[in-house]
Formats: sequence, structure tokens, C-alpha cells
Amino acid sequence: MEIDPAAVDPSAFVKAIGETPDDQLAAGMANPEARALVLDGIFGQMAEHFRGDPAAAAEDVVEWQIKDRPGGGVDRYQVVMSGATCRVEKDGDRAPRVTLRMKPVDFLKLVTGNAAGPMMFMTGKLKIDGDLMFAATIQSRFRIPAADG
Repeated sequence: MEIDPAAVDPSAFVKAIGETPDDQLAAGMANPEARALVLDGIFGQMAEHFRGDPAAAAEDVVEWQIKDRPGGGVDRYQVVMSGATCRVEKDGDRAPRVTLRMKPVDFLKLVTGNAAGPMMFMTGKLKIDGDLMFAATIQSRFRIPAADG
């Protein structure tokens, strides 16, 4: 059965991540097909949930590295934010202002609002290279759908 990531209700997804035990999330993200579907779905909807600032002229690049890819390595996505626009480049080659590295379950919890970035950073679940002050603002640049719709 083929699932269209764009057809997944973001609020239902947020709720499901919050209610699913970590070991089950980890098992799902260890499946290469499921992982690709989930990551492509999340990054594919980022532009829709972006809270842009039309006055911002600078182009900011955030590189996400999701560790523990089946077969080794990381999945890389670059989120390019400029003014009111946001686009995602899988395996982009831009110089990032900040790079965020984490395990897949921690990534799911962070992007769904089921975990706080500062706490993840303090506990070592989130590694940040680059502009720490800018990194602290990233989550606020996106509207995270509520788990209750």
C-alpha cells in the first residue's frame, strides 16, 4: 500500500508521535522505506509551516543530519530560509549557518513539539555546530500543528 506523505494530517502525526513508545518509533525509523517516507514527508511540509519574515533579507541554511540511517551514515536535509520563503534540499551543498545532528526518534520528537530543543541540547540528544543563538530561534520559525487539531 502506497502512502502519500502530503495526505497525512499533520495534527494526527504530531499526536501519534507523542503517543507512540520510543522503541516502536525507533523500529519504524530502522526500516529504510518507512524512514524515507517519514523524513521526506516532514521536510516536504516544512515550507507550508514556515513563519517567514518578509523583511529578512539574509538567506539562512539549516542542515539537519538524522543519524543511524539503515546501512550506515546520516540522512541530510538543508532547509533554506530567505524572507518569506522556505525550501528544502535533500543532500544540499550549501554552507549551513547551523548544523543539527540527532537520532531519528529525537528528531521526530523535536519537529513535532514533543520535545524541547534546549533540553535536548543540554542532555546531549541534540548536537549543534555553528551559530547557537540562531539555532535557538529555529523552532519558533515554524508552526507546529497541535496534537488536538
